[in-house]
Amino acid sequence: METQSTTNKGGWKSIKYIIECLLASIIITVVVVSGNESFEKLASVSLVMNMTFYLRSNYNMNGIFLINVVTIWTGTSNISSLAGAYLSDAYIGKFLTLFFASIASLLGMGMMTLTAGVPHLRPPKCNDQLNCVQPEMWQLGLLYAALGLLSLGAGGLRPCGIAFGADQFDTTTTKGRKQLQSFFNWWYLSFTVALIVALTGVVYIQTNISWMIGFAIPTACLLSSVVIFLIGRHTYVIKKPEGSVFSDIAEVIVASIRKRRIPYESKYSFYQEKSGSKNPNLARTHRFKCLDKAAMIVDPTSELNANGVAKNRWRLCSMQQVEHLKCIIGILPIWVSGVGCMLVIDQQSTFGILQAIQMNRTIGSKFKIPPGWLSETAMITLSIWIFIYEGIYVLTLKKIFKREARLLTMAMRVRIGIIMSIFCMVTAGIIERKRRNSAINNHSYVAPMHIWWIIPQFVLSGLIEAFDNVAMMEFFTTRMPESMRTMAGAIFFVTLSISSYLNSLIVNIIHKLTGMNGRTPWLGGHDLNENRLDYYYYIIAGLGVLNLIYFTLVGSKYVTPAKVIGVEEKLKQVEDGGGGV
Repeated sequence: METQSTTNKGGWKSIKYIIECLLASIIITVVVVSGNESFEKLASVSLVMNMTFYLRSNYNMNGIFLINVVTIWTGTSNISSLAGAYLSDAYIGKFLTLFFASIASLLGMGMMTLTAGVPHLRPPKCNDQLNCVQPEMWQLGLLYAALGLLSLGAGGLRPCGIAFGADQFDTTTTKGRKQLQSFFNWWYLSFTVALIVALTGVVYIQTNISWMIGFAIPTACLLSSVVIFLIGRHTYVIKKPEGSVFSDIAEVIVASIRKRRIPYESKYSFYQEKSGSKNPNLARTHRFKCLDKAAMIVDPTSELNANGVAKNRWRLCSMQQVEHLKCIIGILPIWVSGVGCMLVIDQQSTFGILQAIQMNRTIGSKFKIPPGWLSETAMITLSIWIFIYEGIYVLTLKKIFKREARLLTMAMRVRIGIIMSIFCMVTAGIIERKRRNSAINNHSYVAPMHIWWIIPQFVLSGLIEAFDNVAMMEFFTTRMPESMRTMAGAIFFVTLSISSYLNSLIVNIIHKLTGMNGRTPWLGGHDLNENRLDYYYYIIAGLGVLNLIYFTLVGSKYVTPAKVIGVEEKLKQVEDGGGGV
């Protein structure tokens, strides 16, 4: 039911149910102030942070196979966002998509708990680092099924979460627009602060106490999330699905190809279908004018019915459909730069953790730092930066200038994020070279070099997220109309997905090329000391330099909104039903 105009719904009172999860995950007995997507984030990130270590220590997976499983799973979890966005937009809406996705995540997390709790569901524990029994096919099948359910859940939660949150603000009012400006940073911050505290305990339990208990905790949190999400239902602004953008894209492409030979002349008007949505129509823009032909009315008699409605949407599309496709094409140049930055972040959850495993992790005589804790360094860095930027910097400028002031533009933040990605990989390469030499000189599998040495690369990874990821999320959402917010969320996570798949592809190519003619490959096996991970890091840094050049010369030009056609060229509407005349 459309409830946008309801004054007692939406706003920050709804957001608290959607994004807050901190106290529910670690202090259940005190208070429950939690939200749906954050619980999924707790479960998925606790797995991502420790999945490399879990598969290495419990499934005896070697380097390349391990990296492929982790990157393909994370990539699939993110690319499934497209399916979630389509389901939400075309059929059941954001609220139900979030609900069913939560159930899928709950089932997947429950199966992961079983793999940790039942010894027969995984191969025997290996005490020899080099000669271990590999998992059987049926054991891998069960593992893949659990990861598949988690991917399905993530596919529904991730694109709809931020879109559903943005729906709670009425952007037709000054207050709503101001709240939405800070929403993206605070959204990211709420996740991060919650995860820092929650995962400190969860990852420690998984690594040092029990994997089963460590998986059972996020499973219980996911169960709680379903209940809490439903409790907040009365406060939500719930919008009806208005159709899938995917269908619109296909129709515009086909219609524009069919009319490619028709000259672009002023005598033709454009078809503008009346919409039942309360969202404002998009104005026609100058960019990608070849697509405008899909909305050109060449022969009104054959293309429109008696009510002025298009007879065949594969031959005549509305100008709104055309502008939707233009919005997507317009963000692709920025999207490419985002993939490059996220490729660097991916390294920390895979090779960064493998580095930590082969370093001195002890504090005192007994305590060992869980490798997954290093990922929290990035989260802490992200939280500190966003707090400084939103809580101090922006507020101070507002007091000085008596208005909203954000001197760090979107383009500047993306460029800083790319530069940080280069520094991150160069730093990681230098530290890995030092770690490897330390282990070889000591003739040991684990280097005597302390784990603190790799903290800088995780700090830089957090700064990449703080600058690039937040800017990308804001860019995708603000450059899309309200009706496409779910698509914007999906595109953000598809960026993560492509970076994961690209990471896997690069790793496999380097492994194959460097291992030719009987040489020892740079990557692969159980022992990083036999690899040249530092060389791999330098290659990724080189790709970062190319990304910076590309963004400076190409991508940065697409950050500003497209120019709108003048008033005299605005679309005309058919008086009787929405067709252009």
